Parts: sequence; structure tokens; C-alpha cells
Amino acid sequence: MSLPASPATEPSEPSLRRFAWLSIGAALLTIALKSLAYLATGSVGLLSDALESLVNLVAAIVALIVLTIAESPADEEHEWGHEKVEYFSSGFEGAAILAAAVAIMFTAIPRLLDPKPLESVGLGLVISVLASVVNLVVARILLAAGKKHRSITLEADGHHLMTDVWTSVGVVVGVGLVALTDIAWLDPLVAIGVALNIVWTGWRLLVRSAMGLLDSSVSKDDRAGFEAILQRYRDDEGIEWHALRTRQSGSRRFVTVHLLVPGSWTVQRGHDLCERVERDLRGTSPKTTVFTHLEPIEDDISFHDQGLDRDSDVPPSAANEPLVKS
Repeated sequence: MSLPASPATEPSEPSLRRFAWLSIGAALLTIALKSLAYLATGSVGLLSDALESLVNLVAAIVALIVLTIAESPADEEHEWGHEKVEYFSSGFEGAAILAAAVAIMFTAIPRLLDPKPLESVGLGLVISVLASVVNLVVARILLAAGKKHRSITLEADGHHLMTDVWTSVGVVVGVGLVALTDIAWLDPLVAIGVALNIVWTGWRLLVRSAMGLLDSSVSKDDRAGFEAILQRYRDDEGIEWHALRTRQSGSRRFVTVHLLVPGSWTVQRGHDLCERVERDLRGTSPKTTVFTHLEPIEDDISFHDQGLDRDSDVPPSAANEPLVKS
């Protein structure tokens, strides 16, 4: 008879840090390409594009640090794990995007007031498009991984790279218009428009990070999945349930629910039910922590124990009185 594997020997999920390293590599490559494009053309739009890629590099390094912390096992000071640190990374990404937008506008406004002709436009556009393709591919990889692993850090980094892609598209359009029309001020004007456009992405990331730090519930679809499982137990086992609560903490989900069963059940039967319910709820997705609370369905006090704070005005029933009386 073989013993069950201990937690230390169970296979663990591959580290998400590999995606952060991919983002760092992409940032270094695009910084080099966009800097070369700026030096070749003198376009303030391409300069602003390179500045945003520099912000991408800093954000990717922060993401690497945060993912390293998030993957650390729970310890005595953080008994619920470290996944919530991811919200700090996404908040930083949002702030970095806003900072990049401000930097782009500050760079573009003086050039708008004092337009200058561009040089080697064709070469600059080719290099910029190549950098955009690199960012687009990496951004799609990060967004898919973030959604799959419920990592707001990877999602934020992916959205950040997508803002870089849109910035590059705007810059290419601006530089192309200058080449076609010889109107030099179109280049900084498009750069300002792109800066205003990416502000929305940065703001959304900041809001989402704040909501995560406030212990937001899981998505409606995830909650519906939990309710479907509990409903199945209600139909098959004849039990009731209430006080279902959820919260998202980075990539980890926490679920609590009260299960109401006949008071005549043995402790073992109630425990077995809880184990099955917890197993099925955990099976909906990795990193789902479930807590169940067993209550007798005949006891009125069971129905007063659904809020965050227990109703202290309800007197304890005879079933809840101590077994040994003085």
C-alpha cells in the first residue's frame, strides 16, 4: 500500500516568472529598435515611442520581482500566501502608463510649437513596425497567460505592451502623414493624441488594482459555477446552503460557504460531505481555497449566522449550550 504524496513532493505549476523574463527581453529589443528609428529620423513621435518602451522595461522588472514574491509559500507572517502582492504590480503598471502619457505630451508639445522636418522616414518606419510586431506578439502571449493563470500582473504587463503597440501605430501614422504632406506639426500632434488614448488603459489598471486590494468578489461566471455545484448537492443530497462568499487575491480565490444538514447526521457523515463539496469547488480552477461551515438545518440560529458579523441578539439554542453544566 503506497502512502499519498506529501505536499512537498506534489508537482507544482511552472513558474510564471518565465513570462516576465520574456517581457524584459522584448523591452530591451524594442528600446534598441525604437532608439535607432529616432536617431535615423529625428521624429519626436518615435522618441516618445522609445520612452514608453523604457517604461515597459522598468514595469517588466517590477513584474518579475512581484511574481517572485507571489509564488513564495505561505509563512508565519503571511499565512494566507503572498498572491495579493500582484495588485501592487498592476497598480504600478497603471501609474507607469499614465507617466508615459505625460512624458509623451511634454516631449511633443515643444515640437508642436516648433516643428522640424524629418529625415530617413522610410528606414524609421520599417524599424518602428518591426518593434511593434515584437510587442504585439509578446503582449498577446502575456494576456493569454494572465487570463489562464488569473495573474493580474501578467495581464497588466500585456495591456501595457498593447498601449505601446497602439502608440507605435499612431507614431507610424503621424510620420507617414508628414512624409506625404510635408506638414511637420502632424508628427507631434499624433503623438499627443496617442498619449491621450493610452491614459484610459492606465486608469483602468489603477481602478482594478484598487478593487483587488478591497477584496473584490470573483467574477459572476465563477460564482455561477460555484452555485451550480452547490445546487447539485442540494438536489442530490437534500441539504441546504447559504452565506456563500468569495474574494480574489491575485491569482488565488477564496470561497466560504455554510452547509446545512440534518442534526441527526454523525460527525463523520457531515465531514465527508464537506470534503466532497470542497473538492468539487476546488476542482473548478487551480489555486482555489475553500472553507465550509457545517450547521444543523433544524436550528433557527443557523439562519442568523450569515452576515460578516454574527447576530449577537439571537440567544443560543439548547443544541448550542455546553454539554457540561455547572
